[in-house]
Amino acid sequence: VQLQASGGGLVQAGGSLRLSCAASRRTFSNYNMGWFRQAPGKEREFVAAISWSGGSTYYADSVKGRFTISRDNAKNTVYLQMNSLKPEDTADYYCAARRDEYYSGTLLRRKNEYDYWGQGTQVTVSS
Repeated sequence: VQLQASGGGLVQAGGSLRLSCAASRRTFSNYNMGWFRQAPGKEREFVAAISWSGGSTYYADSVKGRFTISRDNAKNTVYLQMNSLKPEDTADYYCAARRDEYYSGTLLRRKNEYDYWGQGTQVTVSS
C-alpha cells in the first residue's frame, strides 16, 4: 500500500493543523494506522495510532488532549487533528500502516511494527 501524507505547514504556537494520510489500497479498512514524528537530530517517535475499526485510539503523553487521530475508511484516509500546537511539536510527521489486524496499545507504539510508511509532511510551529 502507498501512503500519501499532506497538510503540514507553518503555524504559530497555539494554532491548529490537520494532517491527512491517503492510502492507495481498498483494503485500508483492515490496517491499523499510526502517526509518528521526527525532529532534526532526534529519533522518530510515536504520536498517535488508531485501530483498523477506529474503535481504539492511542496517544503519546506529550500530545494527549491536544491531538486527535481519526479515520474514514470510505475515503481510505486517516487524519491527525493537532490543536494548541507548541514549538516542540515541530517535526516531520509520518503516517504508517500495519497490515496485521491484531493490535494493542503497546504494539502500535512501536515503529518497527508497521509495514508501510508515507513520505512525511513537515510541521513547523513558531513561538
